[in-house]
Amino acid sequence: MSRSAIFEIFDGLPRQGPGSNECTEKAFRSIPSIPGARILDIGCGVGMQTLHIAKICGNCHITATDIYQPYLDDLIQKAAAMGLANRISTVCASMDDLPFEDGEFDIIWSEGAIFVMGFEKGLAYWQRFLKDGGFIALTEAAWFTDKPSAEVLQFWKECYPAIKTILGNEQMIEAAGYKIIDRFKLPASAWWDDYYAHFEKRLDEIEGKFKGDTEAESIITFSRKEIEIFQKYKDEYGYVFFILQKGG
Repeated sequence: MSRSAIFEIFDGLPRQGPGSNECTEKAFRSIPSIPGARILDIGCGVGMQTLHIAKICGNCHITATDIYQPYLDDLIQKAAAMGLANRISTVCASMDDLPFEDGEFDIIWSEGAIFVMGFEKGLAYWQRFLKDGGFIALTEAAWFTDKPSAEVLQFWKECYPAIKTILGNEQMIEAAGYKIIDRFKLPASAWWDDYYAHFEKRLDEIEGKFKGDTEAESIITFSRKEIEIFQKYKDEYGYVFFILQKGG
């Protein structure tokens, strides 16, 4: 299966991972106002959060990056329709090979993406692109319990064995040289309303197209399992929004 087929499974969704405009805004409001802020949104997908930040940030400028150009094209079209095109530019680039200068940005943003690179590696690598005293806001999966149920523990061992407790993530953050400004758990609605509810419908629509494509079928099967696990164990894990400052 080509990489484009993987992206096609997620095509047409309002976002490619858990989150909401309410959570995005809550995190953004916890950062001190920076007039003319330069913001880097890493792994932006179709940019639901990018658009909302552009709408509320005043005279900021956001550089949105993703490895899939059609997502960026979609973002630019939406930005133009919302009258936000002058606040957003896009760069097609991998999150582990970013074409920017050291200290170029006031704020780095990343919702539901850092796990691709790994939390520890992402925190270390992305820091170079922040100005001294700059801020980074991102979401990362975490256990909400020290004793997760056997089924959910096995699921996460298979899909993201690096998942840690909130405390474990905080220790990693501080070891990387950041100060924690704020943090909060994403509510279950942030997983369902703008993500899983749409994703479940998308899986129903796309399943027939990929009959016989074993790789695509395995992704679809895994995605359905992911939704089922969340419905059963949403109190045991979730995403945490961390708002950090460089040089803590």
